[in-house]
Amino acid sequence: MTVVVLIAAPEGLRGHLTRWMVEVAAGVFVGRVSRRVRDRIWPLVADRIGTGQAIMIENANNEQRWAIRTAGRDRWTPTDFDGLILMARTVRSPTASEATP
Repeated sequence: MTVVVLIAAPEGLRGHLTRWMVEVAAGVFVGRVSRRVRDRIWPLVADRIGTGQAIMIENANNEQRWAIRTAGRDRWTPTDFDGLILMARTVRSPTASEATP
């Protein structure tokens, strides 16, 4: 099973994913696609996501039985922690206008 989550994605990209997957909620696509199709979909998604964010969760032969790919504006980054993939939140430093005196 493969799950793709799109955040702030262009409409054309969402329409493209519906060729292989079902959109079960806004921006959430689920399907059972082959590895070959999945590996061809991901570069397209990563290239077209623009200022949005894309996350793909797929089956994998590891302890958790799944792997994750991310593209676009990274708010969360997959991080290997002793063989387990955990999501680390990207900390953004405040700009000069946001800094307190």
